[in-house]
Amino acid sequence: MIKRLLKSVREYKTASIIVPVLMAVEAIMEIVIPFLMTFIVGELQRVAEGVEEQVDINVIAIVSTLMILCAVIALVSGSVGAKLAAKASCGFAHNLREDMYNNLQTFSFANIDNYSTASLITRITTDVTNVQNAYQMAIRMLVRAPILFIASIIMTVVIEPVMALIFAGAALVLGVVVAFCMFRVVPYFRTMFKKYDNLNSVVQENLTAIRVVKSYVREDKEISKMKVATGDVYTYSVKAERILTIMMPSVMLVMFVVNIIILTMGSNMYVGNLGGGIQPSELQTLIQYSAQILSGVMMVAMCLNFIALSRGSAERIVQVLDETTTLPNPEHAVKEVGDGSIDFENVEFRYSQKADVAVLKNINLHIDAGEMIGIIGATGSGKTSLVSLIPRLYDTSKGTVKVGGIDVKEYDLEELRNSVAMVLQKNVLFSGTISENLRWGDENATDEQIKEAAEQACADEFIQNLPGKYNYDLGQGGVNVSGGQKQRLCIARALLKHPKIIIFDDSTSAVDTKTDATIRENLRKYAPDTTKIIIAQRIASVQDADKIIVLDEGRISGIGTHDELVKNNAIYREVYESQIKGGEE
Repeated sequence: MIKRLLKSVREYKTASIIVPVLMAVEAIMEIVIPFLMTFIVGELQRVAEGVEEQVDINVIAIVSTLMILCAVIALVSGSVGAKLAAKASCGFAHNLREDMYNNLQTFSFANIDNYSTASLITRITTDVTNVQNAYQMAIRMLVRAPILFIASIIMTVVIEPVMALIFAGAALVLGVVVAFCMFRVVPYFRTMFKKYDNLNSVVQENLTAIRVVKSYVREDKEISKMKVATGDVYTYSVKAERILTIMMPSVMLVMFVVNIIILTMGSNMYVGNLGGGIQPSELQTLIQYSAQILSGVMMVAMCLNFIALSRGSAERIVQVLDETTTLPNPEHAVKEVGDGSIDFENVEFRYSQKADVAVLKNINLHIDAGEMIGIIGATGSGKTSLVSLIPRLYDTSKGTVKVGGIDVKEYDLEELRNSVAMVLQKNVLFSGTISENLRWGDENATDEQIKEAAEQACADEFIQNLPGKYNYDLGQGGVNVSGGQKQRLCIARALLKHPKIIIFDDSTSAVDTKTDATIRENLRKYAPDTTKIIIAQRIASVQDADKIIVLDEGRISGIGTHDELVKNNAIYREVYESQIKGGEE
């Protein structure tokens, strides 16, 4: 997992290597300063005890100068190290988000079905921030703290070996406490991040459907849902933090106990001259080293705190990074789609290999290039699933789908999808102007081409009445236009792509029948060679098609013209009669 994450360090590798070196320099300087202090205190002690008549100013000056130099080196190393650590960790987070987002763009619909939108947002935002903080702590403190600890132990052994055993015992006690906390806290953090997903999901759903919430006066219910979601995050956060709060008091307790033991033993050794005795200057240095040893343990505890928090996040990030698309490009991909002919050969499709029921069963179908095909059927009959196989949004479970006489699995995905335009059931527009949205069909389209596509989609007539016309700002998700206007803009965007196949997935349901008929007429007139597939609930939207396909529970119930199906297909006739009667009434 760590190895996979570190691949995102990239151009910040140099900074990430320099930081530990600078932290090591800072730690060594901090170790040297107490040792130098011993010489000054020792000099003053010798004068106080009458061993020397006066203080040797040269010794004091030299040692003081060395201490100042060490302090300056430590200050510069620490400051530069902190700056580089911030740069490296922020850069690492930037690359991590970029890598996750880039991998998301390769996901098939089947991959995306494995995650909720809220979960992916949490992973790219909160989870990456947690890993970023842990990374910064790791390259700084996880180097500095062990060096402080080890070097202080070594210096303590040099001064008084017995005291070193006390520090080692204290460190062992703290190590057990830290290990216990980490073992207990990680499961709580994992659960907490799942609750974060739910929290984001509640917020996203509420904001997306805010008009429905207000129209049904369901604000209180949404507030209740939010309270539950935030309460769950709070509960597991508190459970985790309660365990982590044990760490700092434990460190402080051990630090004070060690200081008491050192002072007691040191005083007895000095007064009683036990074990060769100990000098006050050495005792003072030992106390300083005890503070550094235990502060080192404290730093490690803080680092492990961040690492514990980030471990669950790291696992979730790596899950996204390691996810491979279920629709890989073939090694020797076909780079050009010949024409818009389509063939379904013994096709069966399931959204999941574990699914008990196939969505499509035994589909055999041939569509000539340039034909206008209508697809009709009850809700859940597999209409959208059928057309989703053409641009290879999903792969078949069995059988073959061919476009231009070639299996869609042999095409380069980008080339195939550039040749197939889909106007989906849910009309999706983006923040920006009408012109910017239509250019999704063709980035290099001229203003004349955009206007021409809008005219064919019957969108130009309302665009001309908008302030700014094609520069009119649609707002987030196209909130500034009606449902029917959204549909016409989406149709214009698809037409601007000049595809070999264009699919309308119930995408004229919000426009009136006259506009619907005009759009179909324009399709025949301006795109005669483009294969046109129209999924609709209204018979009027498909009755002039060259062929109409009737789907029933994932199977083809009938194929033919409108007149043929009225005579020969009971499902089609029933729908037709119900709509005709409804129209008469």
